[in-house]
Amino acid sequence: MPLFTIVAGARPNFMKIAPIIHAFQKKKEAGLDVAFRLVHTGQHYDKKMSGDFFEQLHIPDPDANLGGGGGTQAEQTAAIMVAFEKELMDHRPNLVIVVGDVTSTLACSIAAKKLQIDVAHVEGGIRSGDLSMPEEINRMVTDSITDHFFTTSEIANTNLRKAGVAEEKIHFVGNTMIDTLMAQMPYFKKPEGEIFESLRLGQYFVMTMHRPANVDQEHSLKAMIDAILEGTEGLPIIFPVHPRTAKNLQNLGINAPNLHMCEPLGYLEFNYLVKNAKGVITDSGGVTEETSVMNVPCVTLRDNTERAETIHMGTNELVGTDPSKLKPYLEKIMRGEWKQYQGIPLWDGKTAERIVDTLIKNYS
Repeated sequence: MPLFTIVAGARPNFMKIAPIIHAFQKKKEAGLDVAFRLVHTGQHYDKKMSGDFFEQLHIPDPDANLGGGGGTQAEQTAAIMVAFEKELMDHRPNLVIVVGDVTSTLACSIAAKKLQIDVAHVEGGIRSGDLSMPEEINRMVTDSITDHFFTTSEIANTNLRKAGVAEEKIHFVGNTMIDTLMAQMPYFKKPEGEIFESLRLGQYFVMTMHRPANVDQEHSLKAMIDAILEGTEGLPIIFPVHPRTAKNLQNLGINAPNLHMCEPLGYLEFNYLVKNAKGVITDSGGVTEETSVMNVPCVTLRDNTERAETIHMGTNELVGTDPSKLKPYLEKIMRGEWKQYQGIPLWDGKTAERIVDTLIKNYS
């Protein structure tokens, strides 16, 4: 009986592993002799960044929690590698499945390969070309030692081919984030609280910011928020604040009646807001995928993106980190003249099924 170890560590991972777990569970219910272990590295370890997502996405309790949160990137990477190596020696699988591009993705891939265990990378091949981003380094190192690449787009496939990856290792399957989005959309719910009760559908913006280029320098952070406040013309802005950003915002003293900062939200609550928003302002890659499929205007406050398909076929536009460039994009949203979602191949809610079928075919 093949054993597959599924790794999750940070909040973006949970939406990606949920449909894979559900696909494995369906195979077992159908009588297939297959087993999996879920390992939570603990990279994100507070309730809002972890626990709520497990409950809302119907992810079972992890078989192991490595407790790898906190510390510098190097300390966190080392702690996860040491703990995961022990997990693998105690419960040696046929294959380790890592997702995305967080510290856990990198650390667990290295630990597995050094024990001569195969690695599958879900979301393999995506690139921003920006080595100042830790995520780009994580992607590149993980992909350099991966055995099976499960890709979200033809752009990712091309990146891998250019890097010399053999065709039989590349599996174009689609996007598990969209599996989760489509499965959970009927259950989206308005967050509780006075701020949210007064919102009118299509008459507010959602904002997320957490990348160092946007939030670490107080002067540039203030300039960007001022530009956002001006461009949204007094409409409410809902800003679930990442803990990293909250600390920096405290020093700015920004006081705008339409800027509503709140705690991080659960998956169902956050995507309820996104689905019904006039537009989304973000520096997150994953949010640009969800906004595209939900046909919600999205502007990305980054100079590059690893998800170019959201620009070519989705509703995303790359604005950059210069606040002075933002105004015409927000004006276009306010006028209701934004581009429409064109449809991205294989983003159809069935990606996890294709992944699990491929794995079973290769390891049974």
